[in-house]
Amino acid sequence: MRLLLVEDDARLGPQLRSALQSAGYAVDLSTDGVDAEALGDIEPYDLVVLDLGLPGRSGLEVLANWRQRGNRIPVVVLTARGSWQEKVEGFKAGADDYVGKPFQFEELLARIGAVAKRGQGVAAGPLSVAGVTLDEHEQSLILADGSRSRLTGIEYRLLRYFMLNPGRVLSKSRLTEHVYEYDADRDSNVIEVYINRLRQKLGPGIIHTLRGQGYVFGERA
Repeated sequence: MRLLLVEDDARLGPQLRSALQSAGYAVDLSTDGVDAEALGDIEPYDLVVLDLGLPGRSGLEVLANWRQRGNRIPVVVLTARGSWQEKVEGFKAGADDYVGKPFQFEELLARIGAVAKRGQGVAAGPLSVAGVTLDEHEQSLILADGSRSRLTGIEYRLLRYFMLNPGRVLSKSRLTEHVYEYDADRDSNVIEVYINRLRQKLGPGIIHTLRGQGYVFGERA
C-alpha cells in the first residue's frame, strides 16, 4: 500500500515516514498544503495521513477541496488540535478518522489499517483470503496448514495489496504504482520477479495470470 504523509514538522515528518516504511508501507512525504493537494489529486495513493496545521494551505482546506472535486481517497487527520469542535470540523470536511498529538505510533498504525480495509470493503481484523492469512505485525504469510513464510519489504507490500483487492484484475502498472514510492525506480518487469517469489511461498492456484490484463489473487470476482 502507498501512503501520502503530509506533515510539516521537520523532525516528526521523517520519523513517521521511516516508521511507516518499517511497518510495510510505501510512503511519500509532503510538507506543504498546496503540494500535498496536488499530489493527492495526481498520484494513486491508498490513504493520506494529513496534518491540519500546514504552510501554504491548511489541512482542512486541502481535505475539503479534495472532497469537492470528488476525490474520495481515505484520510486520517493527524493534528495537535484536540478540541471536539475541531474534530467535528475535520469529519464534516470528509476525514475518515482522527488521531490527536501526542499519540502512540501503534494507535496510528491500527487506525490506518482499519481505514484502509474499510475503504476497500474488507472486513476488519486479520487479512485472510483463499486460505492465506497475512500477519501484518510480523510481515509474514500463514498458509492453511499453519506453515509460515517471512516476506521481504516489497513482497509484503505486494501481497497486502493483492489481499486488499481479492478477485480483481490488477495490471502490472497498477501494482507498481501501489508498492513503490514516488521517487523509486519503478520497473514494472521487476513486479513479475516478486510475483514469482510469492507464488513459490504461496503454492499454485493462488495468483492467476490473465494474459494481456494482469493478475488476480484468489477467485476472480
